Amino acid sequence: MALPETHTRTLSDAWDYQGRPAVRSKTGGWTSAAMILGGEACERLTTLGIAVNLVTYLTGTMHLGNAASANTVTNFLGTSFMLCLLGGFIADTFLGRYLTIAIFATVQATGVAILTISTAIPGLHPPKCEPGAAAGPCVPASGKQLLVLYVTLYITALGTGGLKSSVSGFGTDQFDDSDKEERSQMVNFFNWFFFFISIGSLAAVTVLVYIQDNLGRQWGYGICVCAILAGLTVFVSGTRRYRFKRLVGSPLTQIASVFVAAWRKRHLELPSDASTLHNVDDFILEGDGAMKTEKKKQPLPHSRQFRFLDKAAIKGPESSIVDPTLANKWYSSTLTDVEEVKLVLRMLPIWATNIMFWTVYAQMTTFSVTQATTMDRHLGKSFQIPAASLTVFFVGSILLTVPIYDRIIAPIARSLLKKPEGLTPLQRIGVGLVLSILAMVAAALTELKRLAVARDHGLINDPAAQIPLSVFWLVPQFFFVGSGEAFTYIGQLDFFLRECPKGMKTMSTGLFLSTLSLGFFVSSLLVTVVHMVTGDRKPWLADNLNQGKLYNFYWLLAVLSAVNLVIFLVSAKWYVYKDKRLDHEGMEFEESEPSCHA
Repeated sequence: MALPETHTRTLSDAWDYQGRPAVRSKTGGWTSAAMILGGEACERLTTLGIAVNLVTYLTGTMHLGNAASANTVTNFLGTSFMLCLLGGFIADTFLGRYLTIAIFATVQATGVAILTISTAIPGLHPPKCEPGAAAGPCVPASGKQLLVLYVTLYITALGTGGLKSSVSGFGTDQFDDSDKEERSQMVNFFNWFFFFISIGSLAAVTVLVYIQDNLGRQWGYGICVCAILAGLTVFVSGTRRYRFKRLVGSPLTQIASVFVAAWRKRHLELPSDASTLHNVDDFILEGDGAMKTEKKKQPLPHSRQFRFLDKAAIKGPESSIVDPTLANKWYSSTLTDVEEVKLVLRMLPIWATNIMFWTVYAQMTTFSVTQATTMDRHLGKSFQIPAASLTVFFVGSILLTVPIYDRIIAPIARSLLKKPEGLTPLQRIGVGLVLSILAMVAAALTELKRLAVARDHGLINDPAAQIPLSVFWLVPQFFFVGSGEAFTYIGQLDFFLRECPKGMKTMSTGLFLSTLSLGFFVSSLLVTVVHMVTGDRKPWLADNLNQGKLYNFYWLLAVLSAVNLVIFLVSAKWYVYKDKRLDHEGMEFEESEPSCHA
């Protein structure tokens, strides 16, 4: 008996591991997606298992100062997210997503394995500090010891960035967007993707942190190595069931080629009639031999904003070529290519104002953990909560906020705003930015309380003393940032996925992850500048936290976040969503009035 046609037919835009057209019933779907999700959970467990407790390793074992330790953590995380751009470029241009994930997962496992070995070898970290004043100051890590540490961290960051850049994209490749049933499954895939990330995070901030603090770093990091290798094994085992998509080239190349072409033709005069610009439909050949299909880009109407880029589409001798894939893209671009780049440029003000949220977020893995190490972390008489495990309240608030939004906030917003989606992506981002301000206010007030208790008990000069103040005073700042991430993360992802051109969808992930990266780097920059300006006499970020003024640093972040919120609101008011912009344009959109409301 023959199978139904829907199960036996092949997909026109996907291939199996042997390069043949993918059969719907034998490839893709939830079986393939589950293997990819398992690998992502292991990646999250590994990355966060290192990062969330790294500051205590740097201060307690490597004997670095608080400012230097915080910068090391934020630079490590910032580099991990920034390298996602490199990973995405390699995947789109050379290797494809499958090979990129497999290769960079191996790189990550290598970096964590070396890190594990370095924690077990006594010569690769300084001797332990001896208690008592007569023992003298702690010996900081030597240059050789720090070099080994930094090499292992950045090998791990390289693997993390390359892996993270392709996981979500390869997961969505397993579903056919043209099929109604599989398209709905793709929506559920994002929900499960977020769920598996959260599961990996919870395991990292609870189980792994406890093992690192009580059994030893080598055991905790060793589990990370086993986790990423297990995830890699599961991922590779699904090779026969995966659907593979063609290489489309990096959107970064398209952006660069449009700017280069516009610069080369900068001396030419733009024609008054936009219809005379080069706008031949792009034909892209897919597959080999008889498996060739044609694909056209969706034409976009011409806009007057950023008109200097229109020069890239001025017709020249190369425009007479029938197949535009043969033309020199670095000298001539189609008007549709130019308009896609313009769409990305319009998003940049929103992109830039999202960076500050992740700068606030970075404090949860650095100074907030350092605060926790000085406070009473006992739960009952015998159990002591690891300092880094306070981030469980951060993860918990994310998991709590998402269902509250879906079940309570979204229905109310739909009723009040008369919009089926509830809050728009920009509105969700705005809520997250407000919550980040509240987090820094709560953090500053808690630090003032902590210092007051330290003074009352005469513990200001003792950096190792445990201040008799419950660590749960830190919960509000973790809660506000976690809830803020639930709004900002989903709002950003929705915004960039919705607003990026269809031909540049990988750019959406790159733009989103670059805000995380730059947020961590801005944190490092602020810490460095504040440490230099306040000096050693009255430092805000002292090695002995009890003698510093960390609360001033939190107030500074609150003020900067408030200023950033104002800029974001202005940018959001100026921004026009892509669908409204295209609907409004009958033939050509007039960009001379940028006061439309988002």
